[in-house]
Amino acid sequence: MKGALAYAVLFVFCFAKGSIAERNLIPSLNNQPDVCPEQPPEPEWMQNIETRESYKRLLVQQIYRADSMQRIVDAQNCECDVRYPSWTSAESTFVKNYGAADYWDIVEATSAYGRQANELRKEAMPICEAAGNW
Repeated sequence: MKGALAYAVLFVFCFAKGSIAERNLIPSLNNQPDVCPEQPPEPEWMQNIETRESYKRLLVQQIYRADSMQRIVDAQNCECDVRYPSWTSAESTFVKNYGAADYWDIVEATSAYGRQANELRKEAMPICEAAGNW
């Protein structure tokens, strides 16, 4: 009898803990960025892209991220307009170099830009932290 009671208490305790943890995972509907609140929005075509084409959006995002990190490192400056430039350059790079590319070429390019951004991030992060924009 004591064993059944112990299992029941353990079950209730675990269930209660799980529901508390679940409540902490509810996403916020607030889309306001923590730094540089005036960031330019993604181009409309990217926001409205069909699910089957979303891999193209991801490539443009990685191009933008890599360009942003490069600009910070080159300028040794992390002001908002340096860290979050217009999307025009990333869009142009995408259209010029990948507009007619097939799926696998875009996936490979996305990985390459992601790696480039991650490497540059190591140099850009301290610059942005010093400026309070990280």
